[in-house]
Amino acid sequence: MLEYYRIQSVDDPYFAKMHKLMGEVFPAEEVLAFDLWREPLQDPTIQVYVALLDGEVVGATEYRYRPEFRVAMIDFTIIGRPSLGIGRFLLTEREKDLARLQRESGTESLGTFAEIYNPQELEGANLSFGGIQPMHPVVRREVLSHIGFRKLDVDYVHPSWDHEGKAVRGLDLGFRPADDSVSSIPSSLVVGFLRWYYSALPNKPQEWTDMIASLEQRQDIALLPL
Repeated sequence: MLEYYRIQSVDDPYFAKMHKLMGEVFPAEEVLAFDLWREPLQDPTIQVYVALLDGEVVGATEYRYRPEFRVAMIDFTIIGRPSLGIGRFLLTEREKDLARLQRESGTESLGTFAEIYNPQELEGANLSFGGIQPMHPVVRREVLSHIGFRKLDVDYVHPSWDHEGKAVRGLDLGFRPADDSVSSIPSSLVVGFLRWYYSALPNKPQEWTDMIASLEQRQDIALLPL
């Protein structure tokens, strides 16, 4: 039976296993170095959970809920093995925990952000994702569409998590509105959230700065199908 287990320290032996899995699945520029996780894991607002099976990390997810924006952010989801129901398990456990965080903050969520790989913009070598079929961008994108995510009408770029200040492309910024009838969200919400979210990275590429400046000139951003 799968167990939903929270990691709050780099000294937790399960963290090393999770970080190894991240390195196998994600491109290097998307993975924060081992030692740089120490401080984030001590932040009570950052939720890092792994799916355990017989003492092994077979999946993981990181997310947070920000009551000042009334939005959640799914930082990543990893399915380490196929045919074990890991994706569904992580989804249901995460949704229950996000509902708890909303209740404790006394707010009602407007929706959830997530960065979503766009297979059409990725080079062939970057499509392997550790050879784990459920992690293939085409599969993940369709799953996220099924559960209600759409993409923002934005030429999206983000700073690399390796602290080198590179511009990372090949992703869309996705949003799952709490109200499925919503067709756009305020640009001010997106700008405020992204400025906060990437405040942890001091080195930002000019492309990211230009994107933010462009968003500041808009009133609303349309939500498009994935």
